[in-house]
Amino acid sequence: MLDALFQASILISVAAATIRIATPLLLAAIGELVAERTGVYNMGLEGMMLMGALTGYLAAYESGSLWLGVLAAGFTGALMALVFAVLVITLKVEQIVTGLAVNLLGAGLSTYWLRSAFAGHGKTPTIPFFADVPIPGLSDIPVLGPILFDQRVLTYIAFLMVPAVWLFLFRTRYGLIVRCAGDNPKALDVKGVKVAPVQYAAVVFGGLMAGLAGAFLSVGQAARFVPDMTNGRGWLAIIIVIAGLWRPYPILVAALVFSFLDALQLQIQGVGIAIPYQYMLMMPYVAAIVALMIRRSRASAPAMLGVPYTRE
Repeated sequence: MLDALFQASILISVAAATIRIATPLLLAAIGELVAERTGVYNMGLEGMMLMGALTGYLAAYESGSLWLGVLAAGFTGALMALVFAVLVITLKVEQIVTGLAVNLLGAGLSTYWLRSAFAGHGKTPTIPFFADVPIPGLSDIPVLGPILFDQRVLTYIAFLMVPAVWLFLFRTRYGLIVRCAGDNPKALDVKGVKVAPVQYAAVVFGGLMAGLAGAFLSVGQAARFVPDMTNGRGWLAIIIVIAGLWRPYPILVAALVFSFLDALQLQIQGVGIAIPYQYMLMMPYVAAIVALMIRRSRASAPAMLGVPYTRE
Protein backbone atom coordinates (compact mmCIF):
# COMPACT_ATOMS: atom_id res chain seq x y z
CA MET A 1 0.00 0.00 0.00
CA LEU A 2 2.79 2.41 0.90
CA ASP A 3 4.45 1.79 -2.49
CA ALA A 4 1.33 3.17 -4.19
CA LEU A 5 1.68 6.42 -2.21
CA PHE A 6 5.20 7.06 -3.51
CA GLN A 7 4.46 6.74 -7.21
CA ALA A 8 5.45 9.83 -9.19
CA SER A 9 1.91 10.52 -10.36
CA ILE A 10 0.59 10.30 -6.79
CA LEU A 11 3.28 12.64 -5.45
CA ILE A 12 2.53 15.21 -8.17
CA SER A 13 -1.17 14.92 -7.37
CA VAL A 14 -0.50 15.52 -3.66
CA ALA A 15 1.71 18.52 -4.42
CA ALA A 16 -0.88 20.06 -6.78
CA ALA A 17 -3.62 19.47 -4.19
CA THR A 18 -1.43 21.13 -1.56
CA ILE A 19 -1.28 24.31 -3.64
CA ARG A 20 -5.05 24.25 -4.19
CA ILE A 21 -5.89 23.56 -0.54
CA ALA A 22 -3.54 26.35 0.56
CA THR A 23 -5.46 28.95 -1.46
CA PRO A 24 -8.22 29.88 1.03
CA LEU A 25 -5.84 29.56 3.99
CA LEU A 26 -3.33 31.88 2.33
CA LEU A 27 -5.93 34.47 1.29
CA ALA A 28 -7.38 34.65 4.80
CA ALA A 29 -3.98 34.58 6.54
CA ILE A 30 -2.49 37.37 4.43
CA GLY A 31 -5.52 39.55 5.14
CA GLU A 32 -5.29 38.74 8.85
CA LEU A 33 -1.59 39.58 8.81
CA VAL A 34 -2.27 43.12 7.62
CA ALA A 35 -5.03 43.58 10.23
CA GLU A 36 -2.88 42.26 13.08
CA ARG A 37 0.04 44.41 12.03
CA THR A 38 -2.11 47.41 12.98
CA GLY A 39 -2.80 45.90 16.41
CA VAL A 40 -6.29 44.51 15.71
CA TYR A 41 -6.96 40.84 16.46
CA ASN A 42 -9.66 39.76 14.02
CA MET A 43 -10.96 36.49 15.45
CA GLY A 44 -14.03 36.67 13.20
CA LEU A 45 -12.35 35.20 10.10
CA GLU A 46 -14.38 32.01 10.20
CA GLY A 47 -17.69 33.88 10.11
CA MET A 48 -16.48 36.22 7.37
CA MET A 49 -15.30 33.30 5.25
CA LEU A 50 -18.64 31.51 5.74
CA MET A 51 -20.68 34.53 4.70
CA GLY A 52 -18.35 35.17 1.77
CA ALA A 53 -18.80 31.58 0.62
CA LEU A 54 -22.60 31.88 0.85
CA THR A 55 -23.01 35.24 -0.88
CA GLY A 56 -20.50 34.24 -3.54
CA TYR A 57 -22.52 31.11 -4.25
CA LEU A 58 -25.87 32.93 -4.25
CA ALA A 59 -24.60 35.75 -6.49
CA ALA A 60 -23.08 33.27 -8.94
CA TYR A 61 -26.27 31.19 -8.93
CA GLU A 62 -28.55 34.16 -9.56
CA SER A 63 -26.37 35.98 -12.09
CA GLY A 64 -24.69 33.07 -13.82
CA SER A 65 -21.34 34.85 -13.42
CA LEU A 66 -18.65 33.31 -11.20
CA TRP A 67 -16.75 36.59 -11.05
CA LEU A 68 -19.82 38.42 -9.78
CA GLY A 69 -19.93 35.77 -7.11
CA VAL A 70 -16.31 36.49 -6.19
CA LEU A 71 -17.02 40.25 -6.04
CA ALA A 72 -20.07 39.65 -3.85
CA ALA A 73 -18.05 37.46 -1.51
CA GLY A 74 -15.29 40.05 -1.18
CA PHE A 75 -17.84 42.80 -0.53
CA THR A 76 -19.55 40.69 2.13
CA GLY A 77 -16.29 40.00 3.93
CA ALA A 78 -15.34 43.68 3.80
CA LEU A 79 -18.77 44.74 5.10
CA MET A 80 -18.60 42.33 8.04
CA ALA A 81 -15.08 43.53 8.78
CA LEU A 82 -16.30 47.13 8.75
CA VAL A 83 -18.95 46.29 11.37
CA PHE A 84 -16.29 44.49 13.39
CA ALA A 85 -13.97 47.52 13.09
CA VAL A 86 -16.65 49.92 14.34
CA LEU A 87 -17.14 47.77 17.41
CA VAL A 88 -13.49 47.21 18.33
CA ILE A 89 -11.81 50.41 17.09
CA THR A 90 -14.44 53.08 17.67
CA LEU A 91 -16.49 51.56 20.50
CA LYS A 92 -13.51 49.73 22.10
CA VAL A 93 -15.39 46.46 22.53
CA GLU A 94 -13.12 43.53 23.49
CA GLN A 95 -11.63 42.19 20.26
CA ILE A 96 -11.66 38.45 20.90
CA VAL A 97 -15.23 38.46 22.21
CA THR A 98 -16.36 40.51 19.21
CA GLY A 99 -14.64 38.12 16.83
CA LEU A 100 -16.36 35.14 18.42
CA ALA A 101 -19.70 36.94 18.05
CA VAL A 102 -18.98 37.51 14.35
CA ASN A 103 -18.26 33.80 13.95
CA LEU A 104 -21.56 32.85 15.60
CA LEU A 105 -23.38 35.38 13.44
CA GLY A 106 -21.80 34.01 10.28
CA ALA A 107 -22.60 30.39 11.16
CA GLY A 108 -26.21 31.09 12.08
CA LEU A 109 -27.02 33.64 9.38
CA SER A 110 -25.48 31.62 6.55
CA THR A 111 -27.50 28.52 7.45
CA TYR A 112 -30.73 30.49 7.82
CA TRP A 113 -30.18 32.41 4.58
CA LEU A 114 -29.38 29.24 2.63
CA ARG A 115 -32.52 27.48 3.84
CA SER A 116 -34.65 30.54 3.12
CA ALA A 117 -33.25 30.94 -0.38
CA PHE A 118 -33.94 27.32 -1.36
CA ALA A 119 -36.92 26.48 0.83
CA GLY A 120 -38.80 24.98 -2.12
CA HIS A 121 -35.91 22.89 -3.39
CA GLY A 122 -35.16 19.34 -2.37
CA LYS A 123 -31.46 20.11 -2.13
CA THR A 124 -29.09 22.96 -2.78
CA PRO A 125 -28.53 23.33 -6.54
CA THR A 126 -25.03 23.16 -7.96
CA ILE A 127 -23.38 25.81 -10.10
CA PRO A 128 -20.40 25.72 -12.46
CA PHE A 129 -17.09 26.37 -10.75
CA PHE A 130 -13.79 27.84 -11.84
CA ALA A 131 -11.72 25.57 -14.05
CA ASP A 132 -7.95 25.32 -13.92
CA VAL A 133 -6.17 27.91 -16.03
CA PRO A 134 -2.84 26.53 -17.29
CA ILE A 135 -0.20 29.17 -17.96
CA PRO A 136 1.04 28.66 -21.55
CA GLY A 137 4.55 27.31 -21.67
CA LEU A 138 5.03 27.10 -17.91
CA SER A 139 2.36 24.45 -17.40
CA ASP A 140 4.29 22.15 -19.75
CA ILE A 141 7.36 22.07 -17.50
CA PRO A 142 7.83 18.51 -16.22
CA VAL A 143 6.73 18.00 -12.59
CA LEU A 144 6.59 21.71 -11.63
CA GLY A 145 4.22 22.64 -14.46
CA PRO A 146 1.18 20.63 -13.28
CA ILE A 147 1.88 21.58 -9.66
CA LEU A 148 2.42 25.34 -9.88
CA PHE A 149 1.16 26.52 -13.25
CA ASP A 150 -2.07 24.58 -13.81
CA GLN A 151 -4.24 26.04 -11.06
CA ARG A 152 -7.26 28.32 -10.71
CA VAL A 153 -7.10 32.09 -11.03
CA LEU A 154 -7.82 32.67 -7.34
CA THR A 155 -4.88 30.41 -6.51
CA TYR A 156 -2.52 32.54 -8.59
CA ILE A 157 -3.93 35.67 -6.90
CA ALA A 158 -3.41 34.16 -3.43
CA PHE A 159 0.23 33.33 -4.06
CA LEU A 160 0.95 36.67 -5.76
CA MET A 161 -0.43 38.44 -2.69
CA VAL A 162 2.51 37.15 -0.64
CA PRO A 163 5.25 39.19 -2.38
CA ALA A 164 2.81 42.07 -2.91
CA VAL A 165 2.03 42.37 0.81
CA TRP A 166 5.70 41.88 1.69
CA LEU A 167 6.66 44.78 -0.59
CA PHE A 168 3.86 46.91 0.85
CA LEU A 169 4.68 46.24 4.51
CA PHE A 170 8.47 46.41 4.35
CA ARG A 171 9.31 48.57 1.36
CA THR A 172 6.75 51.41 1.39
CA ARG A 173 5.98 54.36 3.63
CA TYR A 174 2.38 53.23 4.07
CA GLY A 175 3.58 49.79 5.12
CA LEU A 176 5.73 51.43 7.78
CA ILE A 177 2.64 53.31 9.00
CA VAL A 178 0.71 50.03 9.21
CA ARG A 179 3.45 48.37 11.24
CA CYS A 180 3.85 51.38 13.48
CA ALA A 181 0.11 51.32 14.24
CA GLY A 182 0.57 47.90 15.78
CA ASP A 183 3.87 48.53 17.52
CA ASN A 184 3.75 52.17 18.62
CA PRO A 185 0.47 53.91 17.74
CA LYS A 186 1.31 56.85 19.98
CA ALA A 187 4.29 57.66 17.75
CA LEU A 188 1.94 57.87 14.77
CA ASP A 189 -0.35 60.16 16.71
CA VAL A 190 2.53 62.45 17.60
CA LYS A 191 3.46 62.62 13.91
CA GLY A 192 -0.09 63.70 13.06
CA VAL A 193 -1.21 60.40 11.52
CA LYS A 194 -4.57 59.22 12.85
CA VAL A 195 -4.41 55.62 14.03
CA ALA A 196 -8.09 54.68 13.62
CA PRO A 197 -8.28 55.14 9.81
CA VAL A 198 -5.15 53.00 9.40
CA GLN A 199 -6.70 50.23 11.48
CA TYR A 200 -10.04 50.54 9.68
CA ALA A 201 -8.38 50.15 6.28
CA ALA A 202 -6.35 47.14 7.42
CA VAL A 203 -9.30 45.36 9.02
CA VAL A 204 -11.55 45.93 6.00
CA PHE A 205 -8.79 44.60 3.74
CA GLY A 206 -8.56 41.53 5.96
CA GLY A 207 -12.31 41.03 5.67
CA LEU A 208 -12.13 41.38 1.88
CA MET A 209 -9.48 38.67 1.74
CA ALA A 210 -11.53 36.43 4.04
CA GLY A 211 -14.51 36.87 1.72
CA LEU A 212 -12.38 35.87 -1.27
CA ALA A 213 -11.19 32.83 0.67
CA GLY A 214 -14.80 31.86 1.24
CA ALA A 215 -15.59 32.38 -2.45
CA PHE A 216 -12.84 29.94 -3.38
CA LEU A 217 -14.51 27.26 -1.27
CA SER A 218 -17.95 27.66 -2.86
CA VAL A 219 -17.47 28.91 -6.43
CA GLY A 220 -13.83 27.91 -6.74
CA GLN A 221 -14.07 24.21 -6.05
CA ALA A 222 -17.26 22.93 -4.40
CA ALA A 223 -19.88 24.26 -6.87
CA ARG A 224 -22.34 24.73 -4.00
CA PHE A 225 -22.62 26.01 -0.44
CA VAL A 226 -23.13 23.75 2.55
CA PRO A 227 -23.42 24.91 6.18
CA ASP A 228 -20.08 25.24 8.00
CA MET A 229 -18.17 24.45 4.83
CA THR A 230 -15.17 26.47 6.04
CA ASN A 231 -14.57 23.63 8.54
CA GLY A 232 -12.26 25.63 10.80
CA ARG A 233 -10.14 27.18 8.07
CA GLY A 234 -10.63 30.64 9.56
CA TRP A 235 -9.10 29.45 12.80
CA LEU A 236 -6.28 27.74 10.92
CA ALA A 237 -5.53 31.00 9.11
CA ILE A 238 -5.10 32.77 12.46
CA ILE A 239 -2.76 30.02 13.65
CA ILE A 240 -0.83 30.27 10.38
CA VAL A 241 -0.22 33.98 11.03
CA ILE A 242 1.17 33.11 14.47
CA ALA A 243 3.25 30.20 13.17
CA GLY A 244 4.53 32.48 10.40
CA LEU A 245 5.76 35.08 12.90
CA TRP A 246 3.59 37.81 11.37
CA ARG A 247 5.67 37.87 8.17
CA PRO A 248 4.40 37.01 4.64
CA TYR A 249 6.92 34.41 3.50
CA PRO A 250 6.95 32.33 6.71
CA ILE A 251 3.14 32.50 6.56
CA LEU A 252 3.32 31.01 3.06
CA VAL A 253 5.48 28.17 4.36
CA ALA A 254 3.12 27.50 7.28
CA ALA A 255 0.09 27.47 4.96
CA LEU A 256 1.81 24.97 2.66
CA VAL A 257 2.71 22.70 5.59
CA PHE A 258 -0.87 22.55 6.87
CA SER A 259 -2.19 22.10 3.33
CA PHE A 260 0.27 19.30 2.59
CA LEU A 261 -0.94 17.38 5.64
CA ASP A 262 -4.53 17.81 4.48
CA ALA A 263 -3.71 16.74 0.91
CA LEU A 264 -1.70 13.78 2.22
CA GLN A 265 -4.52 12.45 4.37
CA LEU A 266 -6.89 12.63 1.40
CA GLN A 267 -4.45 10.67 -0.75
CA ILE A 268 -3.79 8.10 1.98
CA GLN A 269 -7.50 7.39 2.18
CA GLY A 270 -7.65 7.19 -1.62
CA VAL A 271 -4.95 4.51 -1.97
CA GLY A 272 -6.52 2.42 0.81
CA ILE A 273 -3.79 2.45 3.45
CA ALA A 274 -5.20 0.80 6.57
CA ILE A 275 -5.15 3.79 8.92
CA PRO A 276 -8.41 5.00 10.53
CA TYR A 277 -9.52 8.01 8.52
CA GLN A 278 -10.28 9.95 11.71
CA TYR A 279 -6.56 10.05 12.46
CA MET A 280 -5.90 11.37 8.99
CA LEU A 281 -8.56 14.07 9.29
CA MET A 282 -7.09 15.42 12.51
CA MET A 283 -3.49 15.66 11.20
CA PRO A 284 -3.64 19.37 10.17
CA TYR A 285 -5.28 20.34 13.46
CA VAL A 286 -2.76 18.43 15.56
CA ALA A 287 -0.05 20.23 13.60
CA ALA A 288 -1.80 23.51 14.40
CA ILE A 289 -1.72 22.77 18.13
CA VAL A 290 1.96 21.85 17.91
CA ALA A 291 2.66 25.09 16.04
CA LEU A 292 0.95 27.09 18.79
CA MET A 293 3.04 25.31 21.42
CA ILE A 294 6.25 26.04 19.53
CA ARG A 295 5.30 29.66 18.85
CA ARG A 296 3.86 30.32 22.31
CA SER A 297 6.11 33.33 22.72
CA ARG A 298 4.67 36.63 21.50
CA ALA A 299 8.14 38.07 20.85
CA SER A 300 7.44 38.49 17.13
CA ALA A 301 3.89 39.79 17.52
CA PRO A 302 3.03 43.49 17.16
CA ALA A 303 3.55 45.06 20.57
CA MET A 304 0.01 46.45 20.84
CA LEU A 305 -1.81 43.48 19.29
CA GLY A 306 -5.27 43.24 20.82
CA VAL A 307 -4.86 46.43 22.85
CA PRO A 308 -7.27 49.25 21.86
CA TYR A 309 -5.55 52.57 21.31
CA THR A 310 -7.02 55.55 23.12
CA ARG A 311 -5.75 58.98 22.23
CA GLU A 312 -4.67 60.95 25.28
